Amino acid sequence: MNIGIIGSGTMGSGIAQVAATSGCAVKLYDTNHAALDRAKASLEKILNRLIEKGRIDADEKNRIQSNISYVDNLKYLSDSNLTIEAIVENLEIKKKVFSELEGYVSEDCIIASNTSSLSIASIAASLEKPERCVGIHFFNPAPLMKLVEVIPAIQTSAAVLQRSIDTISDWKKVVAVAKDTPGFIVNRVARPFYGESLRIYEEGIADFATIDHSLKSLGGFRMGPFELMDFIGNDVNYTVTETVFTAFYFDPRYKPAFTQKRLSEAGYLGRKSGKGYYDYSEGAIKPEPKEDKVLAQQIFDRVLVMLINEAADALFLNVASAKDIDNAMTKGVNYPKGLLAWADEKGINWCVSKLDELYDEYHEDRYRCSPLLRKMNKESKTFF
Repeated sequence: MNIGIIGSGTMGSGIAQVAATSGCAVKLYDTNHAALDRAKASLEKILNRLIEKGRIDADEKNRIQSNISYVDNLKYLSDSNLTIEAIVENLEIKKKVFSELEGYVSEDCIIASNTSSLSIASIAASLEKPERCVGIHFFNPAPLMKLVEVIPAIQTSAAVLQRSIDTISDWKKVVAVAKDTPGFIVNRVARPFYGESLRIYEEGIADFATIDHSLKSLGGFRMGPFELMDFIGNDVNYTVTETVFTAFYFDPRYKPAFTQKRLSEAGYLGRKSGKGYYDYSEGAIKPEPKEDKVLAQQIFDRVLVMLINEAADALFLNVASAKDIDNAMTKGVNYPKGLLAWADEKGINWCVSKLDELYDEYHEDRYRCSPLLRKMNKESKTFF
């Protein structure tokens, strides 16, 4: 199978590695020759590391590398069966590239976008044959993360959707099919992990270290929300939140935080800038969390129930199946448990009661309980 990848940044290069490892002939396209050189050098480094770890041998390294060619003109992608775009998150730029690409590829070539939150329907509308367009959203780093969200637009044909699912499954990835709504599954459902934690901080309830410690020690999350935002980059994380907030007609559940906006504006982007919520400069001492079991439980319960509520509402609005929602969160962002399974474990009544407590305290629509949770509570039902 011939695969075209548009954009040779971290994500595009990672997708190219995945496809090449699976035996596909890959053409990695970028107009920036320096970026192509960096992608090639990065792959060499990654594969050498895999050899050192005993994951692959020299023959496998050569096979993967020989499956990738580096090109600087879209016309070289003309023989592609599937193209995946992984460039800047700008709708107009993506539409322009897709419109040009369509003039080179065959009529049955699938044209896919790796966008994390933009409308697939809008991107598809730039094509003469919009039915060939689909969202195929990988998570970073693409070779390691198991999950891929596949998002059909309203224009996407059933055949294109199935071919996309089959191809990604052949690449040994777990597919979660999501509705074409802002943030799809992961970037929608995960918003309270960051947003509610920021709200707790802004209310003066706890500092960054204490909130992070609560989520890790009681919830089993690998990284706390502030550690994770620093890892992702405050500019990137803030932009996704702002995009989802705007796309949902300013629903207060997705409201961005001034704390993160100011850090982004100041250039405190996290690890990549040396400073974010924490100081990463040499010799910096990371602050210790406040040891208060009652406070830690309150923080954890509040963030968890908001996450559960978001997952339940995604199911209520048919964004994805219960199985795909839980798979998305465990395999896309490494949550310790699926949120709907977690809701069953905590009890649906516990979820409804906690949300009602928050709503009664704040009287903000942000804390409205999903109708699905209320209905399930009345009928004594569980998700699984």
